[in-house]
Amino acid sequence: MTVSLDEIDVQLLTALQQDADRTNVELARLVGLSPAATLHRVRRLKESGVIRVISAQLDPAACGFALQVYVAATLARHDVRSAQKFDDLIRSLPQVIAADTVAGETDYLLTVVARDVPELQQVLASLATRGGQRLVTYLRLDEIKPPSRLPLSPI
Repeated sequence: MTVSLDEIDVQLLTALQQDADRTNVELARLVGLSPAATLHRVRRLKESGVIRVISAQLDPAACGFALQVYVAATLARHDVRSAQKFDDLIRSLPQVIAADTVAGETDYLLTVVARDVPELQQVLASLATRGGQRLVTYLRLDEIKPPSRLPLSPI
């Protein structure tokens, strides 16, 4: 469901995407509202689901995760129970830091981090024994463009 955003909402969201660590007073100054009105707007954006979560973006390598791989996973069976079992496994593995179901030749695209090859092998073995029939891994070499901000405009 699309939420109606005005110019001030867009300014707030843009500022938070640039730096989610900004204080409410800084945000208020940026958009020209009182701190109370700014806080109310940010709360409304959170409650409506526009803002999912405000978090820090960490560098996996700096945190000790030398390997980052993308895994294209295809399930052996395509029924609701098998998919739910695989989904539950993905959610339970802390090394899987992002996961999406997709249409096309594969069923899932996963982002996996590991400290070393044995840890990566454990994750891949778990995926294979819980329904992943075909796992294709792609070693991430370098980041060309970091996760970007949404190109917002008033709706």
